[in-house]
Amino acid sequence: MQKITCVANDIAGEDTGLRAEHGLSLWIETPAGNVLFDTGASGEVLLHNLEALGFQMEKIDAIVLSHGHYDHTGGLMALAGELQGRSLPVHAHSTLFQDRFSKKKGENKSVGVPFPRGQYSHVLDWRLSNALVEIFPGLWRTGEITARSELEGSSAGLSIRVDGNYQPDPYTDDLSMVMKTADGLVLICGCCHAGLLNTLNYVKSNFSEPVHTVVGGTHLLHTSGPELRHIIDVLEAEYTISSYYLNHCTGEDAIKTLAKHFGSRVQPFHSGASIQFASA
Repeated sequence: MQKITCVANDIAGEDTGLRAEHGLSLWIETPAGNVLFDTGASGEVLLHNLEALGFQMEKIDAIVLSHGHYDHTGGLMALAGELQGRSLPVHAHSTLFQDRFSKKKGENKSVGVPFPRGQYSHVLDWRLSNALVEIFPGLWRTGEITARSELEGSSAGLSIRVDGNYQPDPYTDDLSMVMKTADGLVLICGCCHAGLLNTLNYVKSNFSEPVHTVVGGTHLLHTSGPELRHIIDVLEAEYTISSYYLNHCTGEDAIKTLAKHFGSRVQPFHSGASIQFASA
């Protein structure tokens, strides 16, 4: 059995006792080990929700960070502070610690990783790479998604700082995860800044089996009507995806629009929700 549980998200399920915040964290269970995919925006929410869901920190075998924004990395230091006597692998892109900003009211506000790489170095084993990496048998983190002929999951005002100059964020650090199940592949997204269609095309190019389920944030929050219509048309024409469990930066409006076209195949994936899959 394999299972994905939403630990932290912008919306928490009713009567769960979980806290909500703008961010994302998913607990991924496989026969070979457990991965915490992203750590939400704050340690307060992450630790509270892990405890409320009955997840023990000592059961985390690896962490994967989808990209270098605070709402996906902000809970890591609180988690690291609770680790004792072990070194936990943390997988991410090589540019995870690039300075990142969001321009609001004319000012560039830092929205990057909110801690230095060296903090808690005795318990965090950083494994920064741009390559496709198999974390456990049948569970991978993607490499850098360089082919981007389709729309990216971008937002106006997001930038990086290079040699003191601000320039549009190229989102080179954006990674997703791929899990093999008895029914095919599950694509697990953090924010999908590389673009949902570009990410699906990456999976198609690197794996022989089709994607049957998409989980997580797909950054369709600011996607216009025609752009979203195009994405839907490509999904219908080129993929046989049976289920979408969407949250975070997908946006409620986009989830509703997708549900109008794909029906019950589209479901919101709030904190506390989980999905089970038969093991390959």
